[in-house]
Amino acid sequence: MLRIYFLVTALWFTTLESRLGPPPRKDERGSVTIENVLWAVAVIGIVAIVVGAITAYVRSQSSGLR
Repeated sequence: MLRIYFLVTALWFTTLESRLGPPPRKDERGSVTIENVLWAVAVIGIVAIVVGAITAYVRSQSSGLR
């Protein structure tokens, strides 16, 4: 009976130790990829705005040629 008590106690302390141990490290894999994607989206947006502005200017200037 005493043997079972020690076995259960050891199991309980092992479980308690795993719960009270250091917290798991946050996994930051992929954060660089997400940052690169966000930069790419920003650059594409800026290029779209510039192309739209240039296209609007050229069309407004070309209407005077007709």
